[in-house]
This record gives sequence, structure tokens and C-alpha cells, in this order.
Amino acid sequence: MKRVIIMGAAGRDFHNFNVFFRNKEELRVVAFTAAQIPDIEDRKYPSVLAGKFYPDGIPIYPEEEITSLIKQDEVSEVYFSYSDIPHEYVMHKASQVMAAGASFVLLGPQETMIKSKLPLISVCAVRTGCGKSQTTRKVALLFKEKEKKAVVIRHPMPYGDLVKQKIQRFETYEDMIKHECTIEEMEEYEPHIRSSIVVYAGVDYEAILEEAEKEADIILWDGGNNDFPFYNADLEIVVTDPHRPGHELLYHPGEMNLRRAHVLVVNKIDSAQEEKINQVLANIKNFNPKATVIRANSPITVSDGKEIAGKTVLVIEDGPTLTHGGMPYGAGVIAATQYGASKIIDPRPFAVGSIKETFQKYDHLDKVLPAMGYGKQQMAELAQTIDKADCDLVIGATPIDLSRLIKTNKRILRVTYELEEIGTPDLEEVLRDFL
Repeated sequence: MKRVIIMGAAGRDFHNFNVFFRNKEELRVVAFTAAQIPDIEDRKYPSVLAGKFYPDGIPIYPEEEITSLIKQDEVSEVYFSYSDIPHEYVMHKASQVMAAGASFVLLGPQETMIKSKLPLISVCAVRTGCGKSQTTRKVALLFKEKEKKAVVIRHPMPYGDLVKQKIQRFETYEDMIKHECTIEEMEEYEPHIRSSIVVYAGVDYEAILEEAEKEADIILWDGGNNDFPFYNADLEIVVTDPHRPGHELLYHPGEMNLRRAHVLVVNKIDSAQEEKINQVLANIKNFNPKATVIRANSPITVSDGKEIAGKTVLVIEDGPTLTHGGMPYGAGVIAATQYGASKIIDPRPFAVGSIKETFQKYDHLDKVLPAMGYGKQQMAELAQTIDKADCDLVIGATPIDLSRLIKTNKRILRVTYELEEIGTPDLEEVLRDFL
């Protein structure tokens, strides 16, 4: 029997376990390690989800302990199972694992994808923050216009009680409250709910698919980070970002998505520089010349945007785009510039608690506040940081309405952005056979 460890971040790792390891008698997972997500380590993957070979569940340890775990548990294989990681970082981890005596393994699509009995379209990306969600919304609404029900299944973000989160269904705002969603989860679910699109998520994606298929005409996989789909897709759409040209070749598993895609969306053309757009297009031509290329804008609008002119503003951006995605800015900074803000303040002097720790960890951030909110305490610290900020207005560029979620002494102007294809081909054209 081989003793193995799964390196993860509370998403791909649990899925890989469920579909590849859970029922294999010849493999025994002795531990998960966790990175990226706060407060996930020092917990267990519960026995009720882990199956008959794991009556005590599976412990989750900090990734920093990987070397000692390999030696003390006599581990022969370590499976790397999380996303949006530089290729160089992945190989550093491989070297660390191999130096400790174990093999380093990556599981691919054939061993981890589940087949649906319905047509299935996936929307993934080459980096976090490219615009997957707005692309998925556009696809879902195209089906809605044709009176076909598309149900979205979202990449997992199970940071709470994993047993309760086995299968989650979101149709209303109350569903997000019932499931005690974090800000990161709400950022992904709320825009779909606002468009009357049902969303499923959770931990067990075979069970989730079975439930979603009961009410859908077609399944849409809404990817997380730059991970590849959990399901076999009849059409793979992948979104790229010309604000980060070249990244489509530098991050795992985003490069795989680029090479596999049937359709590649070059997003944010309206705010990117021409030479950077051309660099992305050249990489597509070199590495996936058969893919259909869609050019798209991501136009930004702000409610009461005229109030921004001449004001000192605090910009709040989508958290994962800044952290996992490595972006120093997002739609909020672009909006502040477009609407004529006199100054964008540095939020770091006003940060408290875990928000201050976030800035220490992600030291490329100096003009934006990431919308962190992995629990009630962190949400409270986000509100305190906003309250302390010396500014006239707050520009909120997360996909959710922050003013509905947290109470502050500042007026928050909300930024919205949707996908807008340029010319042809467009999404309706590439979806014609499904529509």
C-alpha cells in the first residue's frame, strides 16, 4: 500500500481525493496540506466524506510541514493539487518533496474529470481575475434568452463545515446567508443570483452534478483561479488577460487551459495597451492556433460616478484577483482614473488585524484594499479598516454590493463590469450548436 499526501488549498485537493483516491484500497492518503486559505489547516477532512477506508477522517496540516510529514509518515508520493501557481514555484515544491524522498505527482484531466449526461460548457482562465464569471454570466443569459435553463456549477470554496457544504444550492440571497458564505464566495454567487441563475457548489462534485442535472438543460462549469474543469466539457472556453501578457504561459495549470481551449477570450481590450494585447494574441497563435478567438471589452460603470471627480478615494478590489492573481490593481483603479479622482490613497496605514497581515504577505499592494472576508472576524476588520481610511469616498469594485454586507461610516460607490464582445466571432456564434 502506497502512503500519499495531497498538497492543496481546500478545492482541487478534495475533488482529486473524491474521484481518484477515495475508493482505492492500494493507496492511503495520510494527510492533506493546505496553502493560500487562512484557518483551513489543523482541521480534518471528515470521515463521512472520506469513505470506508478513513474512519477517523484525514488530517489537514500547514504546507510548511510537508518535509517532516513525508519522513514521519513514510510517504512515497505527494500529489500537487492547487492552482494559479508559477511554474517555477511548482518545481521548487517538486524539488522539496523529492529531496525528502517522495515522488511528486500531478493528476490530469483523464483521471479527475467527471462526465455529465447533459451538454456541458466550461469557462476557465489562464489567471485569477481574467473575467471568468462575467463570461459565464453572458453564456448563461444567452441560454436564458433561448428559454433553455443553464445551471452553473462553481469551482469549490469550502472553508467552513465540510459536511454541511457537501452540496450547496444558491438561488436567492438568503441561500448565501444560510450557507454562511465568505465574501469570496459571495463575489462568485451573487452576480449569478442577481441574473436569476441557479448556482451549485460544495465538496462532492459527483453528487453536485447529479443534483444540478435534475433541473438543467445544460451545465455551465464556472472555474476558479486558473484551474481546469472538474467535468468533461463539450466546449472549453478560456479567458485571457492582456493586462498580464505572457502570464498565460507562466502559471500552472493556466498554460494547460490555454493549450486545451476550444475558444479563447481576450478580455479587457478597452483598458489594455495595444502591444500587450498583441503579445497575448501572438502566444495564442503559437500555442493554440486552432482555437476560436473572441475579442472582448470589459466596460466599467459606477453608480453616481460623477461624484468621484476631484475626490480622494479608497479603492477596494476583488480579493482573489489581487492575492492569488497577483494583480496590483483592478477595475476600481481603472474606474477611479476614468471618473477623475484626484487621489487614490494608500490603505496600508489604516489596516487592522488580518487585513494588515494580508498586506504584509502580498507586498505588491499599495494603492488598493483587497476585499478579504473569510469569516465574521475578518469582515469586521475589513469594515474597521474602511472606517479608519482618510478619504472622501470608497470605490467598491468587487462583484458584490459591499454596502449590503458590511456597515461603515463611508459612502461606497459600486463598480460594475460585464463582458462585451467586439465584432465576430462572438459567444452566440460559438454556442450556436448548443443554443
